Amino acid sequence: MLLILAVMMTAAACQADPAPPPRTSAPPTAAPPTSPPPAIVRPDGSSCPDHPTPACTGAPRGLQLKEVQLNTENVAFRVRSSGTVLDGVHIPGHLLVHADDITIRNSVIDGEVINADGARSFRFTITDSTVGTPDKCATMPAIGYDKYKATRVLVQGHGDGFRFSGDDVEIRDSYVKLCSRPGDHSDGIQAYNGGKGLLFHHNTVDQRGVKDITAPIFLVDGKSRDVTVTDNLVMGGTYSIQVRNASGKQIVRGNKLVDKSWVYGPVDSECAKTEWAGNELVTIDESYRVTSIVGPLACAGAS
Repeated sequence: MLLILAVMMTAAACQADPAPPPRTSAPPTAAPPTSPPPAIVRPDGSSCPDHPTPACTGAPRGLQLKEVQLNTENVAFRVRSSGTVLDGVHIPGHLLVHADDITIRNSVIDGEVINADGARSFRFTITDSTVGTPDKCATMPAIGYDKYKATRVLVQGHGDGFRFSGDDVEIRDSYVKLCSRPGDHSDGIQAYNGGKGLLFHHNTVDQRGVKDITAPIFLVDGKSRDVTVTDNLVMGGTYSIQVRNASGKQIVRGNKLVDKSWVYGPVDSECAKTEWAGNELVTIDESYRVTSIVGPLACAGAS
């Protein structure tokens, strides 16, 4: 009997403990969806999710501006000292840049910003500023002509937005709302006696509803060299994108054109000489956000 009891106790001791019940855990929590970072963020915190709009271009909203006294024939303010900085000013007329290395920022210029003085021209930058007023339409370009860099500029009340008439022009993250007067040939950007080195990158040009027009992008001058047009959103025009005749490189890449916004056709460009890639037809909402991709935008035009 004792032997049987010992065997039974040994067998019981050798049995494994019952397996613990399976652990239950809460299902993993899905990470909240994240939006892509804004394409443009300004120092004052204003931003645009994609292409430029009035919300993230021009003089910052609510900024107190100092009005400057016009000093040239009561129609313009002329800058003659190199290195001048115009920050937070309102110029109730034209701005004549007649010295090198002028900086314009956080400002409103009611007229044009022009850097030509006879045969000479001068280097300048303009950032976070508004050029033109919405209650009138001037035929002349808002900003020109060469050796300038424009960033987050809002252009309004002008038949022409930017002029490329010389070397070293760079225009980024800017918004242009065009207008026209009878007899105008309105353009968002035009090359006229162009020079070497144009970068027109990530801008919005709206020419819809304008009567006397050529194109949002009109770069056909034979004196131009090395022209790059990338990642812009454009709409309107006879033929909306016209790029031809430049020597060196011609690059048209990653641009978006609002479908059926043109008069005659979407493109009239020099296809054989142009690096044309990734351009698309799109639809947009009232805030210029792309709502759909209609399809690829092919190059067209005689070479």
